[in-house]
Amino acid sequence: MRIALVTPFAWSQPHDVNEHVDVLARELRRRGHAVTVLAPSNRARDLAAGRRALLGAFDEPELIALGPAVPISRRSRMGVPVGVRASLSLALARGRFDVVHGFEPGLPSLSYLALRDAAALTAATFFSTERLGYPPGRAQRERLLARVDALLATSEDVAEAAAVRFPGRYELVPHGIDPELFAPAEKRNLVVFEWRQTERPLLRALVHELAQQPDWELVLLRTRTPASRPGVSPRLRGRMRVRTGRTGAARAELLRPAAIFVPAGEGLPRVVAEAQTAGAAIVAPPGRATQPQLAAAETARMIEDEAFRARRAAECLAAAQSQTAEVLADRVEEVYERLASRRRSHTTRSPFEERDWIVADLHLHTSWSHDCSIDVDELLDHAEAQGLGAIAVTDHNVFGGALEAVERARSRRLVVIPGEEVKTADEGEVIGLFLREEIARGMSFGDTVAAIRAQGGLVYLPHPFDRLHAIPTPATLHRHLAEIDVLEVYNARLLFEAYNEEALRFAGKYNLTPGAGSDAHVLAGVGTGAVRMRRFSGPEEFLVSLHDAEVLRRPKSLVYLQGLKWVAQAKERVR
Repeated sequence: MRIALVTPFAWSQPHDVNEHVDVLARELRRRGHAVTVLAPSNRARDLAAGRRALLGAFDEPELIALGPAVPISRRSRMGVPVGVRASLSLALARGRFDVVHGFEPGLPSLSYLALRDAAALTAATFFSTERLGYPPGRAQRERLLARVDALLATSEDVAEAAAVRFPGRYELVPHGIDPELFAPAEKRNLVVFEWRQTERPLLRALVHELAQQPDWELVLLRTRTPASRPGVSPRLRGRMRVRTGRTGAARAELLRPAAIFVPAGEGLPRVVAEAQTAGAAIVAPPGRATQPQLAAAETARMIEDEAFRARRAAECLAAAQSQTAEVLADRVEEVYERLASRRRSHTTRSPFEERDWIVADLHLHTSWSHDCSIDVDELLDHAEAQGLGAIAVTDHNVFGGALEAVERARSRRLVVIPGEEVKTADEGEVIGLFLREEIARGMSFGDTVAAIRAQGGLVYLPHPFDRLHAIPTPATLHRHLAEIDVLEVYNARLLFEAYNEEALRFAGKYNLTPGAGSDAHVLAGVGTGAVRMRRFSGPEEFLVSLHDAEVLRRPKSLVYLQGLKWVAQAKERVR
């Protein structure tokens, strides 16, 4: 597979997300995948190499630096979509990636843009409960969700928090620790404490306990850009040090010989996984968040009780087996393969090339719909006058109009497909084509689809991204992807063309058969949306012919068409 891993953080600066991406990229490359990391960077040689890759041969580069990072805090640098949008679009277009995987997309960043704009299959990984604020608008979040095919998180807490902003089914993935880099070394009487400014009460308690253990040392590990240096207690003079470890290699030097590791309450989860891999006993008593003295007391117990410390270290080593880079790649590769299996294979050359072309409007209404006043005979006459060769009659929640149209068209050359636009319980509408009998409204999306297929009908999904009305959720779309026969990529009545574009993008991503219709409720709208396809006979030939059809857009003023609809409805009320 050709895979793009997109991180919002500067590649030139150490960051736990970038370490995760780097480990995953190396493991996937080892398995034969072509992996390119897309990231901002402040390193001049990275930027120059990235520019050459974008403008040159694009020979599967391992890293493309898309532009400089903009500093937004002392702890990280993020590329925002000001000067790098064009470079990102060029990279996505030239890379022709099978999968685009964005990390921490809940930030205004490259990851968000890549997932929003990519035409490839997409996955998103969330790491922190604090990086979920973007985009602020619900409509923007729904747009992003509709384009993300898999949601991943590194912990249950992160998945639960992310689901509030980005609802869906989350899969857990490990942090991806290099077991060779963090292989346990001979243990020393060493306690490593992950330092944060908010941990001063715990530091005082640890100093008190270690003052009574003259053979033990204490190292304060700073894993972020330090704002200030903590003071060394006189009570531990010569046995207390402060070290900075912002990279995995730097932390490995301290964690491999450490006997005990005390994580910070708001520390990096990745560092805990590294300490487990290094064979350190992790201090994690219940209630530690509100009573830091409990962590100091457990540390003292581990120092005094070697057997207890050994049991805890063995438990940590066992837990570390699920956090390795190999397990991470296994999980992610499984997700990629599952996504790829959803994409339908391309059809061979159409067997109907000798047949004549017809224009078909696949979404029409008659007076059998509560909001339409077109008589069946009027519809058939007007469709033929417009040069249509086939129409689908799809009235709202009734099938009588379709049956009447089929009967009235028997002496005509016009083909009428009997259908029904069925209102589901809470996830929009589903059209059944080539039906034999009426389908009841109000069922779930899945039950409605099953009812259509039970009578040999085709499932046609109309206006799937029209967010001004009820529509299926992204999770529902993905769950029933294999059961959707036709996806409507052009509906002439939609207020915003972006909704049609979203449907076209979705159909292209999964190689779904595209459909189009006018959704006409007045005669003037008939044929404003249609497809040019080879003449067919029956649902099987219809699907084969439709897959290679040309979508025809013949828009008219929506205000004009809606006005005609209101006038017709007013006349009906007067009668």
